Order: sequence, then structure tokens, then C-alpha cells
Amino acid sequence: MRKIEVHEVIDDARFNHFHWLIMGLCALLLIFDGYDLFIYGVVLPVIMEEWGLTPLQAGALGSYALFGMMFGALLFGTLADRIGRKKGITICFLLFSAATVLNGFASSPTEFGIYRFLAGLGCGGLMPNVVALMNEYAPKKLRSTLVALMFSGYSLGGMCSAGLGILVLPRFGWEMMFFAAVVPLLLLPLILRYLPESVGFLVRQGRTDEARALLKRVQPDLDLGPDTVLEMTETSGRKNSVLDLFRDGRLVGTLSIWVAFFCCLLMVYALGSWLPKLMANAGYSLGSSLSFLLALNFGGMFGAILGGWLGDRFDLGKVVVAFFAVAVASISLLGIKTPMPVLYTLITIAGATVIGTQILLYAAAAQFYGLSIRSTGLGWASGIGRNGAIVGPLLGGALLGINLPLQLNFIAFAIPGVIAVLAMMLFVVAGKQQRAVTPAPLLAARA
Repeated sequence: MRKIEVHEVIDDARFNHFHWLIMGLCALLLIFDGYDLFIYGVVLPVIMEEWGLTPLQAGALGSYALFGMMFGALLFGTLADRIGRKKGITICFLLFSAATVLNGFASSPTEFGIYRFLAGLGCGGLMPNVVALMNEYAPKKLRSTLVALMFSGYSLGGMCSAGLGILVLPRFGWEMMFFAAVVPLLLLPLILRYLPESVGFLVRQGRTDEARALLKRVQPDLDLGPDTVLEMTETSGRKNSVLDLFRDGRLVGTLSIWVAFFCCLLMVYALGSWLPKLMANAGYSLGSSLSFLLALNFGGMFGAILGGWLGDRFDLGKVVVAFFAVAVASISLLGIKTPMPVLYTLITIAGATVIGTQILLYAAAAQFYGLSIRSTGLGWASGIGRNGAIVGPLLGGALLGINLPLQLNFIAFAIPGVIAVLAMMLFVVAGKQQRAVTPAPLLAARA
């Protein structure tokens, strides 16, 4: 009888076509997720005019999906540790795609808000699960980079939303933006067929033959005979709970990452929901305002990839601290009248260090928590952070309602970044303390 530690096999594996498959499918899921999340900011100026909404009402309406995302992250992040990541991802994907299509049939703000809440449930549950799945299969030396590359699909979805809005809104109306979500539903069979289950979940369930087959795809030259026993640290202990997020020296790190998620998502959704409207109020055309949203998401994609690359070479937590500091500076400067090239550059940098940093936070949280509580840890961090996402559109609506100067609006959006810098500094210190007291086998499982 021969024993094999599954973590070591995955950590030391060479990047191959199986890793490409997982990353591609997860990125595809996040493209649709990002499209759905940024669609509200795209259609906001149109529906405000059509339904006669005040800025505060529009901000509240935008928060319905974010309430859903909060509950979805808490529910499906924890549930997937019990039913498997593949089932959790499939349920979330089906839910947000179907609800988004139904949004196109909404005839009132109330009906619109209900469908957005349902779509938010699916979106909120999808993110922590695809991050956990990618993190589990990625080779150790490429882990941050692969998670960031996968998550760049989220920004690409936002770019598709803004780009499609420029083409579709003037010709076909806002409803067609939501009807386009029927395309993801057509790809559901592809997801079901090719997306692998979590190998850790399979080992815990005693489905060793399936786990062996997946490990052979991770490392094709691995010798896995019928007498080989698969071992995974953290798979044989007691039943895990949310309280485990605070045990074994994780208290400060968990609270710090929650604060950082809250502040980061507040900035993401404040900018994503209100940037086009703020720029329209400043005198730019609707097309130009949507192109700013396009630049914001392009920056997010670039920032995630750059941050992931840096995170694999330096301390990921320190990279996040630096990104937050740059975000504060770039957002604060957006309200100053500058030439168009400078304005686009600032928006791109803001996207890189706000949307990109949100993606890096998922990678940091995934590396902080062990395998058996990874989806739970990601789900709760994302769920707590969704409170910031809820506050973001409301804050933007309130600021527009009191007619503040443009520069003060953007300074208000930047203040949470200062708090996030302090929180991530604590997270870096907490991570060092935890590594100092964690036994080597457990540390390898968390890496």
C-alpha cells in the first residue's frame, strides 16, 4: 500500500491542458457574472429617465441585486463545502442567468428589483466557488496568477456590458441588454460536461476512483495504482463550521479581510453604478460616459493579471496594500478637470486598483483558509463584503441627491480605500503570525 498526499501532487504539477480547461471554464462563468453585475450601471441613465427615478431611488434599486449577492455568497459558499463545488456552481449559474433574462420583461421598478435580487443570489454564490475550485487545482507557483487570470473574465464581462450598451441602448432599448443573458443558458451543458468536481470533496466523500482520475489529469505521469491511498490534510477531522474561520490564529486575519472586502466592494459598486451618470451630469454624452465604464473594466482586467503576477513573486497581501493606496490617489483625482487622455488613464488606473484588487482579495482569502473551510471562508468574506456593495450605490445616490461638486463625490468614493489599506496591513501581520505557529503539513495544505 502506497500513500500519496494530494496537495503535494497538485502543488508540484506542471501546468497543462487540464489547468487551461479549468481556468477557461471558470473565466467563462465569470464573464457572464461580470456582464450581469455591471449591466445596471449601463442601463441606469435610461431607466432613471423612463421611470422617473430620483438618484436615491435608483441607488436603492441597484442595491437589490447586491442584497441577493450577500445572501448568495453566505448560502452557496457554505453549501458547496457540503454538496460539492460543481453542483453549487451549476445552481448559481442557472439562477443568475434565468433571472437576468426575466429582468428584460420587468414593467415596474418593484418587479425589476425582485429579478435583480434573484440574479444577485446566483452571482454572489458563484464567485467564491469558482475561486475555491481554481485555487484548489492551480500549481503552487502559479496560484495567484491563475486565479487572477481566471477572474479577469469578470472585468471582461463588464467590458462586454459597457460595449454592448453603446451599440444596443440607442437602437433597441434597455430590455435587450437583459435578453442577451439567454446566451449563457445555452452553454450550460458545456459547463456540466467539462467542469471538474473538487478533488478534496471527492476524497472526503470516499469517491476515490473519481479523485484518482482527476489527479491523473492534473499530473499525467503520476503512478496511481489500485493500492494507492489518497491522503489530504484537513479531510478527516470533525465537521467544519463558520466558527473555524476564527480558530487557530485566524481571528485578526478573518476580521481584516472582511473589512477589506467591504471597503473594496463599496468602491467597485459605487463607481460601477454611478460613473456613467456622474460623467453625464458633468457634460459628457451617454456614449462617452459608457466608454468610461469600458475603461474602468479594462483597467480591472489588467490590474488583476498584474497583481496576480506580482503576488506570486512577492507577498500578495503587500501587493494588495499597494494597490489600495494607488486606488485612493487615482479616484480622488477623477473629479479634477483634465484632458481626455489623462482622464481615461486615471479611470483605467482606478479600475486596475479597485476591480483588480477585489480579485486579488479573493486570491488572498483563498490562500489564507485551509481546503476544508475554503469555500466557507470565501463565501463569508464575500458575503460580508456585499454589505459594502449595497452601501456603494446608495452612497452614490445620496451624494448625487445633495448636489455635491464632482470632485467631492470622488473623494467620498476614495475614503473607504484608506480604511482598506489599514485593514490589509493588519492582514499581512496576522498572516505572518499564523504561519509562524502553523505546523508544516497544514501550512502546505493552505498554500
